[in-house]
Amino acid sequence: MRQVVWNGERLGLRDVTEADVPALHAIYGDPTVTQHMPFAPRTVGEVTGLVEVAMAAACAQPRLLYVMAVIDAERHDVIGVARLHIEADHPHSAEIGFGLRPDVWGRGAGTDLVRSLLSFGFKGLRLHRIWGARSPANLPAQLAMLTAGMVEEGRIRHHVHTPHGWRDSIVHSALEDEWIER
Repeated sequence: MRQVVWNGERLGLRDVTEADVPALHAIYGDPTVTQHMPFAPRTVGEVTGLVEVAMAAACAQPRLLYVMAVIDAERHDVIGVARLHIEADHPHSAEIGFGLRPDVWGRGAGTDLVRSLLSFGFKGLRLHRIWGARSPANLPAQLAMLTAGMVEEGRIRHHVHTPHGWRDSIVHSALEDEWIER
């Protein structure tokens, strides 16, 4: 198993561990954080299950799923979670997703996180295309993805079912040959 450790100037990424469950529950269990996600706030048991799945996926060959703790480089604590899922039928392409604690919102952490995911995907995994889908109402995610160098591709109508009904998604992408590390 190849352990992921990807360090940036302000943030680091590493594989999640069982010890991260409380920090990840602070994210996935918070209704403010999950308001734009396609699921209700998660319980500690559900977060534990997600971590177990992530740890098993880290041992798979080929590895298609990366679930990583987002580490504040200065304080060394977990401030978020990042996910990169390589498409089995299109191994040159991956979908990203992310969530951050509300106390770090509005300080550029989202943009830094997207930049780290793009750097990891293009430089570390040699992917060609990385994409992410966001809620149309999630304007901070839009800003983070655009500022990090992703392009808005368009809208997928009724893409995900949420606890509040069907929701559209806005898709953003970056291509390896267009991407400029910022």
